[in-house]
Amino acid sequence: MALDLYETLGVARQATAEQIRSAYRKLAKSNHPDLNPGNKAAEERFKAIASAYDILSDPARRARYDSGEIDATGAERPQGPTYSYHAGGPRGQKYSYEGGFPGGDGGEEYADILGDLFGRGGFAQGGPGGPGGPGGAELRMRGRDRVYTLDVPFLDAVRGTTSRLALPEGKSMDVRIPAGIDDGQILRLKGQGGPGIGGGPAGDALIEIHILAHPLFTRDGNDIAIEVPVSITEAVLGGKISVPTPAGPVNVTVPAQSSTGTKLRLRGRGIPGRGDRPAGDQYVTLKIVLDPKDEALAAFLRERKAPADFDPRRDLTGAA
Repeated sequence: MALDLYETLGVARQATAEQIRSAYRKLAKSNHPDLNPGNKAAEERFKAIASAYDILSDPARRARYDSGEIDATGAERPQGPTYSYHAGGPRGQKYSYEGGFPGGDGGEEYADILGDLFGRGGFAQGGPGGPGGPGGAELRMRGRDRVYTLDVPFLDAVRGTTSRLALPEGKSMDVRIPAGIDDGQILRLKGQGGPGIGGGPAGDALIEIHILAHPLFTRDGNDIAIEVPVSITEAVLGGKISVPTPAGPVNVTVPAQSSTGTKLRLRGRGIPGRGDRPAGDQYVTLKIVLDPKDEALAAFLRERKAPADFDPRRDLTGAA
């Protein structure tokens, strides 16, 4: 992947969000693995394009990249002692010390402070004057929660999967992604946060899900949409075509005399249902694509007389 994300997408650093989105869609479609089976170079380009778009499409992350706070992979760059103290950490760890006290990875420094207050014996129980301090005071605290972000590919979010999240000090955690998860949804992993103090329970890990864009599918609530090209013959005469869905391709009947913009509904092919939420549908929008080399069609249309009473632009009357 190029060191510069703007170079990866082929846009200027001053590009608008729409220009970035347009460049991503064009590059993602031409390099998509489904259109380049067995082409490892195209697969790597597709990954790099998706990674670049993931950062540049998010205004906050784009601003951090432009200012040098994160690199092209989204990893934090060293910013000096003040920044690192509060926000330093590996990629994926959104807040290093949320809900806790700065310093160390658990409560070591905090424990030292409390040791000065309650006696250097730590937090052990004891009688009057014992190591626990006057009255045998014992402090028992729940560990702090840790907050992470996890990027999930669009189809994995629809189908469900298990993703591995990198943690500090080279550790990792497997996160089960339920089918149909929503963008921005937070998963709570009990006991996977910071360690407790004085025998207290560990905190939780809070995983914020960020769903990556897909070059073919878009999501609207529980429904999925896709634009599918058809030939002029398929549009005029109708017929069966193969349409991609998250669960695999399905055969769909194109009605005769279909126009660009005709929508077909595939029931239950959208986001899977969960609990009392029904499964969504997939909407297929047809787009007529002409073969520029079809000279026979061009010759036929030159000889054919169009019906005098048909005006495809009649609904535009009075629009100005």
